Amino acid sequence: MKKSELLNWLHEEYQQWELLLVAIGQKRMNQSGVSGEWSMRDIVAHLTSWQQRLVSHLKAAMDGQPEPPPPWPGELKTEDEINAWIYETNRKKVVRQVLEDAHQVY
Repeated sequence: MKKSELLNWLHEEYQQWELLLVAIGQKRMNQSGVSGEWSMRDIVAHLTSWQQRLVSHLKAAMDGQPEPPPPWPGELKTEDEINAWIYETNRKKVVRQVLEDAHQVY
């Protein structure tokens, strides 16, 4: 796959993601039960946190820099521990901020 093809694919997928979020609507973003007790806002914040980590790794690799440390405390080792930390870190953010964070990562 060429770089331009990858970028086009990412852009198309992001547009579909944005359409999904618009269809859900900001008023329903806080409704729990989308995945367990998590709301769509929680899921967007969760995905954004992992994407931020990926972007920081890609940027470091492009710049010839060492792998950056994770944003979570170093003593967290399991995915469940990290996911709980991500949830707690983002749970008080309003929908608008969560969506803005997600857009900035894109």
